[in-house]
Amino acid sequence: MASANPDKARELRQILEAAGLADASALEALPAGWSCEETGLTIEENALLKARSAAEATGLPAIADDTGLFVAGLGGAPGVYTSRFAGPGCSYEDNVRKLLKVLLWERGDSRSARFRTAAACVMPSGEMLVEVGEMEGLILDEPRGGGGFGYDPVFFVPGLGCTLAECTPERKNSVCHRCRALQALVEAVKGTCL
Repeated sequence: MASANPDKARELRQILEAAGLADASALEALPAGWSCEETGLTIEENALLKARSAAEATGLPAIADDTGLFVAGLGGAPGVYTSRFAGPGCSYEDNVRKLLKVLLWERGDSRSARFRTAAACVMPSGEMLVEVGEMEGLILDEPRGGGGFGYDPVFFVPGLGCTLAECTPERKNSVCHRCRALQALVEAVKGTCL
């Protein structure tokens, strides 16, 4: 798995293990100091960049994902810049604080949002697969819950009746955008390998 984010790597591992992937090791196979600059213009491009870089660095099949938060009142922003919305080197809390500040006077449909994840698999041969998963929600006025990471404390999912940060990891990982993308990717990989 191509991720230098330990929170994401943990979530990816849990989802892939639940999907029946036997070896979902995260950073262990990557060379020390591995990183990949996310220069893509879309989350699909960024997922492929990371997976391709990891496959080239290890000679092994690599899975990577990229997730964007698309908020109606911001014209779809932060989108591809979700993880660095508050600037380079920002924390989760910095991003949430900026999001709440720019949405301060927005109400109703302007606060509707969707998480969109692109999951990519790149084989050492160069073969590539990309699948996408989405989850609809609303941005709250203030954080709720102590679980998850990133924007989870302010992303309320009406169908669940809570924020993603209020869900148990098992519940979140069984229905979230990342889970949907990875499950579709696992099925696509199985289909190409049979």
